[in-house]
Amino acid sequence: MSTRDRQAHWDNAYQSKGEAGVSWFQARPAISLELIQQCGAAPATRIIDIGGGASRLVDALLEEGMRDIAVLDLSAAAFDAAKARLGEAAASVDWIVADVTEWQPSRTYDIWHDRAAFHFLTATADRDAYIERLHAAVAPGGHAIIATFAEDGPERCSGLPVMRYDPAALAQIIGPSFTLVDQRHHVHTTPWGSTQAFQFSVLNRA
Repeated sequence: MSTRDRQAHWDNAYQSKGEAGVSWFQARPAISLELIQQCGAAPATRIIDIGGGASRLVDALLEEGMRDIAVLDLSAAAFDAAKARLGEAAASVDWIVADVTEWQPSRTYDIWHDRAAFHFLTATADRDAYIERLHAAVAPGGHAIIATFAEDGPERCSGLPVMRYDPAALAQIIGPSFTLVDQRHHVHTTPWGSTQAFQFSVLNRA
């Protein structure tokens, strides 16, 4: 799928279903927040949310006093929803409309957070491109929090095939520059009551 097709797909998902109508919606991303805090987040910590869309993680980070937040996503429609919800506070966030497999980071971050973006990369070339950007964007000593469908999770999402992982397999794919330091299995309940099994992996860059 080309970048243009991906962008059209996700714009349509947000425009047709709304922020709270997509399966990955969370009123409060509690596990993500807990893991970000465990990584030593402070007000000046540089955080990027990959595939953040209209997620409410950015709201919670702002409420907790974080001052250096970026959100990257293909969908401008998702960002429009998030900005409307945040109001004036949206101006303090760096909104990056880009395909993570083509994005060229202009700076480094202390925490890279990705809940449910990496697992959509089913082609080896796309995964390799993601990992290249991960290595370029995470500062030495920084952390990557990557959540994907677990091995007992769905095989498709939003009409697209996905890859499923366990933490050890994910860490092996990411490479030896990152060490797996924490992991969680989480069962997410969708807005319509079905469940999806996720795994959260926390990796530290040497």
